[in-house]
Amino acid sequence: MQHNIYKDLYITDGYEAFEFFSIGKRGVAPKRIAFIPTDLEAVYNLVFGDINVEGEIDDEVISDNVDRNKILATVIYVLSIYLEAYPKRIVFFTGSTAGRLRLYRIVISLNYTEFSKKFDIYCETESGIVPFEKNIEAKNYLVCKKV
Repeated sequence: MQHNIYKDLYITDGYEAFEFFSIGKRGVAPKRIAFIPTDLEAVYNLVFGDINVEGEIDDEVISDNVDRNKILATVIYVLSIYLEAYPKRIVFFTGSTAGRLRLYRIVISLNYTEFSKKFDIYCETESGIVPFEKNIEAKNYLVCKKV
């Protein structure tokens, strides 16, 4: 993905969470990317959003800082760091809204050639889990480090 990233990342021990600040037309918005264990061994849920006043991730808020591409590039950069540290893990993610899920499909589609050099990408569909294809309606995505 050929976009700038936010380089000032606060990273917790064990890479469970990465935090940074989105800076744009609406000011500064604290962001967090967290990798949360699921009930399935070696599968971690990537959760991303603004940090709310309670210190929790709000994945439905729209910051509207006009830095979406920089934020998405940062999330992909963080995913690379995480899977480099934990190459046997699978990262699961979905969109908190239909629009965000569609956005993720578009970003993956536009950058698939580049992403597929580092990652194996799958999507969960009505038929089950299948390799990513550009026009598949997915409910979720799964990404792992290419072996």
